[in-house]
Amino acid sequence: MSEPVVSLVPVRAADLTVGEPLSRPVYDWHGNMLLAQGSVIENQQQLEDLLDNGFINDSTWDFPSIPIPSVPTQPAATAAPPVREAARAPAPIEDNTVKDVVVGMDDVRWYVGETMYLQQIDNPSMRYTVRLIGFVRNKTVFVTAPSTDGKLDFIRDGQTFIVRAFSGKKAYAFVASAVKSVHTPHPYLHLSYPKEVRCTVVRKGVRAEVKIIAAVSLGSGDRTGAATLTDLSMGGTSGTIKQVLGGKGEEGYIKFKVRAAGQDEFLNLRMVLRSVAPSEHGDGFKHGFEFIDVSIHDRLILSAFVHQTLAERD
Repeated sequence: MSEPVVSLVPVRAADLTVGEPLSRPVYDWHGNMLLAQGSVIENQQQLEDLLDNGFINDSTWDFPSIPIPSVPTQPAATAAPPVREAARAPAPIEDNTVKDVVVGMDDVRWYVGETMYLQQIDNPSMRYTVRLIGFVRNKTVFVTAPSTDGKLDFIRDGQTFIVRAFSGKKAYAFVASAVKSVHTPHPYLHLSYPKEVRCTVVRKGVRAEVKIIAAVSLGSGDRTGAATLTDLSMGGTSGTIKQVLGGKGEEGYIKFKVRAAGQDEFLNLRMVLRSVAPSEHGDGFKHGFEFIDVSIHDRLILSAFVHQTLAERD
């Protein structure tokens, strides 16, 4: 049974040591306790699993918001690690409050090849997708060279970016400036090492605005319709259909295509119809669907697409 947890923030590497008792309980992101206070981490693999998926309830992490230059942003996050239970987010959706904490660059479990998004502060509409090459602590961060349509873009020294990245259910953001563009033997970019990284835990009910055509079927498949999906989350979606397709509580399938991590992916998800109401635009009826029994493979695709969409529309 889950303990009531007011706020969950990611566990840091500094909080965990193999062979030493925990100073506080560690939870998964649903609030279920993974290890109680005083439990001993037995090996390095267990420690790494906790760093990837562990959260703590700690009021000393309640930092005041640190201003990042005023570019409209919204929470985002990437593919969620596999969990045993099916993704469910019945309406009303769970509390979507997100919580920011400040972590060190080397407290984050970065991987070579990690996708990062650069947004110019002086031109917010200009965004680049790059890959992390590595970093030297307190010195520099190396990323692949920004490009547009396959052509390298000129990045001037001192140009400032908001850098965003995602790992599991955590979204990271920091401000960095271009130190030097290197063109040979392979192009890459030196970014300044951030003094701090803001980490946000994104709740599964956070929705991304979309416009996707989907095929919906209810019951034994005899009732079908085309829906225009207008929002999408890890737990469900809503879309407009010309006619009322069925009643609340009926199960069926919804099929649609997304582009995640540069590839077209087709999803065929089992769902439950949770709500039906006339569309506010008068062009049909808005149907709300809850995804059920989502496979690990489909969950990862869905998560990657939702978080990617949120990042691109910040």
